[in-house]
Amino acid sequence: MFRMQPLALTSRLDHRACERARLARDPRFDGLFFIAVTSTGIYCRPVCPAPSPKAQNIRYYDSAAAASAAGFRPCLRCRPEAAPGSPLHRAKSELVAGALRLIEQGALDDGSLAELARRVGVGERHLRRVFAEELGASPLDVAATRRLLFAKQLLGETALPMTAIARAAGYASLRRFNATFSAAYGKPPREIRRGRAANGAIADELVLRLPYRAPYDFVHLMEFYARRTIPGVEAVDADGYRRSFVIDGVPGWFAVAPIKGDSALALRVHHPKSSALGTIATRVKRMFDVDADPRALAAAFRRSEQMKPLIRRWPGQRLPGAWDGFELAVRTVLGQQISVAAARTLAARVAATYGTPFAEGAAGGLTSLFPTPDVLVDAPLETKGITRARAATIRGLAQAVLDGRVQFRAEQPLAAFENDLVALPGIGPWTAHYIAMRALAQPDAFPAADLILRRSAGQGRTLSTRELGTLSEEWRPWRAYAVMLLWRSA
Repeated sequence: MFRMQPLALTSRLDHRACERARLARDPRFDGLFFIAVTSTGIYCRPVCPAPSPKAQNIRYYDSAAAASAAGFRPCLRCRPEAAPGSPLHRAKSELVAGALRLIEQGALDDGSLAELARRVGVGERHLRRVFAEELGASPLDVAATRRLLFAKQLLGETALPMTAIARAAGYASLRRFNATFSAAYGKPPREIRRGRAANGAIADELVLRLPYRAPYDFVHLMEFYARRTIPGVEAVDADGYRRSFVIDGVPGWFAVAPIKGDSALALRVHHPKSSALGTIATRVKRMFDVDADPRALAAAFRRSEQMKPLIRRWPGQRLPGAWDGFELAVRTVLGQQISVAAARTLAARVAATYGTPFAEGAAGGLTSLFPTPDVLVDAPLETKGITRARAATIRGLAQAVLDGRVQFRAEQPLAAFENDLVALPGIGPWTAHYIAMRALAQPDAFPAADLILRRSAGQGRTLSTRELGTLSEEWRPWRAYAVMLLWRSA
């Protein structure tokens, strides 16, 4: 059982804490638990504006999937699909966190539970058991709820045709989508859409709302990205962030900006394949860390002498992710032992020389796509001012990616990813953990050898790598956030 502040840290809900949050309609708890009403058969968000039901008719669930698995259907008034996503922070094990990342990527849309279990290295029965213990729902329940709520979001926020919505949400057919949706909401999707205004007036543009839990320091996140942007590939300005990308071999671009007066970001997507929309949204959400739970981070860091003043000063800290793992790895190698500005210059030369031209008139200055491993594996990078050693490291990294020896799969355990990377010449633990922190959004990645970290955490003296590693144990499992705060304080 837990008390009020660390509500997001456990799947065993404290009903008294939930009751207080429900009666206060406290937005800080939005998405951290759901309220099911036995008299109506509906489940709601804690901020639902509907009149409060009688206490004896209420059941609390820590995920929409758990409420759905218990037989409740989503509320049409408070729209559970509009709540901030259930954070991966809630998973107590790397096993469940890895499986959740795969489910977010659609692993159960066209694959089986047995295949998912194999990919995370356990048996199907064991996977069902740990999901029930940690999330109160099975993997199939989680996947089904994800599909349904994403389809509902697309239905209300875009003008996509029904077939495209079904495909983007991961349904095998329009018929299956209609049947599932009607069973969940009591009416067909066309009836729900009727009379609703959809976003995305531009013909080839889709706009989605990405909710987050406040506080959210978007300004600092933009400052971080701005110092590292590769001209032509990405851009940061007063309107937000933009970048080019490739999904399923097809180029496109997206833009992210805050929504004034709302705890959400606006994601504008320009890509011809609607089936890729779910993948794009998932990757952007991870890149901008919208599912983080600031209250859980604050509760953990307040126990630390080093972190307590930092989390108070910057309560909206987010973990700046990366769109593409290989791109981030190349940029990290380029930045070894040189300044951020110098690394950005080198990355810009690599993109301009070896990247694919990107011609999109409305893309706002985006002119190229970052080069892929097959392009850089034999590239004479030394001609671009890159040292011989780092050029060799980048070519070796590209070859390892092509061979499958290194993969940037978000679901893989941190230790396994580190082992694969440090096996390559020119890549050490610092580089591996930095890449894991940003490319995989690993919340516990921790480059302990970093000199600035050792100075900042030492509060007047420079700690040894071993001393910092010992000190950081109390910051688990969110050491990557501690890294960002300590770097920021320096």
